[in-house]
Amino acid sequence: MKKASILGLCFLIVSVRWSFASQKEATAAVSITNAEQEIINLSKEKWQWMADKNADTLNNLFHEKAVFVHMGGTWGKEQELDVIKSGGIWYKKADIHEVSVSIIDKTAILLNRITLLAVVGENEVTNPFEVTEVYVQQEGSWKLAALSFTRLLTSPGH
Repeated sequence: MKKASILGLCFLIVSVRWSFASQKEATAAVSITNAEQEIINLSKEKWQWMADKNADTLNNLFHEKAVFVHMGGTWGKEQELDVIKSGGIWYKKADIHEVSVSIIDKTAILLNRITLLAVVGENEVTNPFEVTEVYVQQEGSWKLAALSFTRLLTSPGH
């Protein structure tokens, strides 16, 4: 009888803890604002536009003074668009593992932990990156002002 009571008490404690953990996760999922979700969606679309080499749409997204930081160099909007159009870098597929966004006034900072499959020159490469994207709100729409790749030493999730 005593073993059954102890087992029942343990089950009750685990059930209550699991219930609180589930509520906490649900609350965390709800805490994303509409503006934050808009930035997350825009970032996902950007990766697809880059994969599709859709330079016209990217031209509208990139701020005139945007900067792009890559493993091989740093440049502005026109050079990034030229690299995409020419296939110098083909952002073939970005697998997004984690994303977070913080909005400060009219600036949004998004962090993506990704595995990027790209073709650089003639070589297909896969790299784990932490990508920092900075967006600024201009005339009611978000513009990408900075995109920076930091290569990780380990793959996302390890």
